[in-house]
Amino acid sequence: MIAGYAQADLYEEALNMFVAMKQDGESLNRGTFSCALSSCADIAALELGKQVHGQAVKTGYETGCFVGNALLAMYFKCGSIDEAYDMFEAIEEKDIVSWNTMLAGYARHGFGKQALLVFESMNKAGVKPDEITMVGVLSACSHTGLIDKGTEYFYSMTEVYRIKPNPKHYACMIDLLGRAGRLEEAQNLMRSMPFEPTAAAWGTLLGASRIHGNTELAEKAAEMVFKMEPHNTGMYVLLSNLYATSGRWADVGKMRLKLRNACVQKVPGYSWVEVQNKIHKFTVGDRFHPEKDRIYAFLEELDKKMKLEGYVSSTKLVLHDVEEEEKEHMLKYHSEKLAVAFGILTIPADRPIRVMKNLRVCQDCHNAIKLISKIVGRLIILRDSHRFHHFSNGICSCGDYW
Repeated sequence: MIAGYAQADLYEEALNMFVAMKQDGESLNRGTFSCALSSCADIAALELGKQVHGQAVKTGYETGCFVGNALLAMYFKCGSIDEAYDMFEAIEEKDIVSWNTMLAGYARHGFGKQALLVFESMNKAGVKPDEITMVGVLSACSHTGLIDKGTEYFYSMTEVYRIKPNPKHYACMIDLLGRAGRLEEAQNLMRSMPFEPTAAAWGTLLGASRIHGNTELAEKAAEMVFKMEPHNTGMYVLLSNLYATSGRWADVGKMRLKLRNACVQKVPGYSWVEVQNKIHKFTVGDRFHPEKDRIYAFLEELDKKMKLEGYVSSTKLVLHDVEEEEKEHMLKYHSEKLAVAFGILTIPADRPIRVMKNLRVCQDCHNAIKLISKIVGRLIILRDSHRFHHFSNGICSCGDYW
């Protein structure tokens, strides 16, 4: 039942079932803990995850690799790197999953050099890398702009590690080159692949084209994705963003029409934060939270302070042809800003604020949260659909390379 709820994305129901099982006096085994920890990880419920961890310690399952790996993944997905590292060290017999989880965790947090140190330690320990390991290695290089290192690892996969690159490895390399603005090299790599490019590869190229403003290439990549995955809402949004940034409002309208004709609904963005074992969820312009008046008043105060620090709203990101003042208003109340504001107001000053978002954080919110971290003197950890961002004293761990 716990696993079923978790697989259906009903994570709170899964955790309620875990509590009920414990209250009924049923014996908790490795599978029970693994499913419960996975649910905590997916909703980033760190405090609940720590409580499940405590139960695992009492039953003696903590240091085994099965539950240990689940704990390791939970701490990483909840944005708690130090506790993830401690858990990794505590696992008595590390298997390939332990090493891969550690490597991928550092990669997703943008700590590429630490990820590569884990890879080196893994090799020294005599653990043979597999396909998943190399995806983690290449992702680490991509997230931190280690182009030469990533290229070296990619071309040594077959010869040194006897691993044949698959579509995921190529997608990582296209991402690595594309982020660095080397779009021609990324296209050449796609042409040289021993199989047809996947939708993921074209989507990666589209994302890179948006970053560097190459509309022609973005349109070509989008056309290929739409043929393979006509219901991929993310690609419609990426191309619309590029058109909006260029002021091509007629094309933005065409993309919306295309989205409707394909019977595709845009996934609504939302953010959430855990406070005292309770998940607080926010949508853009949220008016339903019981603390909404306090949150909005605090955001207004922060907005004034940010402008004194030189903050200017990235109104070009608003996908509507409206006046600048209205665009600023739309950006001011994005879900991640509401969640961050609520976290600052309710979480003790000596603890980090951990906010999760189901979509990618927008550039305006990224810039704003950097400044907010400096103004309030807090560590703010944001997990979006793609990676983690650690904001502190006006700087993000991603180095604005995301």
